[in-house]
Amino acid sequence: MSSQRAASWGYAEEFVPEPEVVERARVRGEQLGCTPIGAGTGPALRLLTAATRAKAVVEIGTGAGSSGLWLLAGMPADGVLTTIDIKAEHQSAARRAYADAGIPPARTRIITGDALQVTQRLADGSYDLVFVDAHKPDYPAYVEAAGRLLRAGGLLLIDNMLWHDRVADPAVRDETTVGLRNLGKQLRDDPDWTTTLLPVGDGLFAAVKA
Repeated sequence: MSSQRAASWGYAEEFVPEPEVVERARVRGEQLGCTPIGAGTGPALRLLTAATRAKAVVEIGTGAGSSGLWLLAGMPADGVLTTIDIKAEHQSAARRAYADAGIPPARTRIITGDALQVTQRLADGSYDLVFVDAHKPDYPAYVEAAGRLLRAGGLLLIDNMLWHDRVADPAVRDETTVGLRNLGKQLRDDPDWTTTLLPVGDGLFAAVKA
């Protein structure tokens, strides 16, 4: 990447300022060891959520709540975020973030548990948007669950699909990188999805269900 292009990418990443409440959630997440979404990913989540008028949203991987705050910011006032994480301490931090932002408790459904098991209990075809940012080896299973949960025309968003610039390098062949690379190509070539890969943050993959 040329220095000029890198400067433009950096400018775009930082173009939308991070709200203080999101910054506090991100810092708490870093202290807990939660890898935060990229600076440009949050505004993209908010934009795509608002554009699709998503009222029923599932988030796989709560972290400390910063990504949830961006999703909630794009949802209508009566929208509900169902967010799943296996670690209770992450959920506690997320609750603090939502309260800090003045989000009414009725707008969040916070579920602690294995997402592969929790999603089996959610209703098929009942969600407008699913955001995946959790255990990378389980991404194919999360995507399969999302395909079941989303209504026709629903939006699937997957974070880290460039995986620290490793996915784009065909010489990188570790298991995680190859898995994410193959998943992206599989979805790209699947007629049941309309897809794109956005170069924001660590790579945000977007797919609309047919």
